[in-house]
Amino acid sequence: MNTIQRILIAAIDVYTMIIFIRAIVSWFRPDPYSELYLWLIRLTEPVLAPVRKVLPRSGIDFSPMAVVFILYFLKNIIIGM
Repeated sequence: MNTIQRILIAAIDVYTMIIFIRAIVSWFRPDPYSELYLWLIRLTEPVLAPVRKVLPRSGIDFSPMAVVFILYFLKNIIIGM
């Protein structure tokens, strides 16, 4: 595995963790003006919003789970190269 692949895999792992953190924080009704929460939204919303539009509407937001699955799939493609 070359350096570029390792960097991409590390970036995918970090972004996946950021998505998990945002999902967990959202369960606890965070302060909407919290710097941490606003930072999490700025980092994840550009990816989650388009996925949310494609998924059927329900009471639960499945976009984080869908994005994590997509990232996992991309990571496996990169590893297989």
